Amino acid sequence: MTGNPKNEQYGCSDYREEMRLMGLKRRLEKEKLDEPEQLRLIREIEALEAKMGMD
Repeated sequence: MTGNPKNEQYGCSDYREEMRLMGLKRRLEKEKLDEPEQLRLIREIEALEAKMGMD
């Protein structure tokens, strides 16, 4: 163990959020989306990253 309490609290919901974040980023990169959809995905990614402490 690293001694980092945050790592010790890692669970299924954290994993699910990471996978969701990766999927959103991949969709933003790969798909041809119109501007409103791109902005929606970017806002969702930013919100998820903030929730995960990655901002």
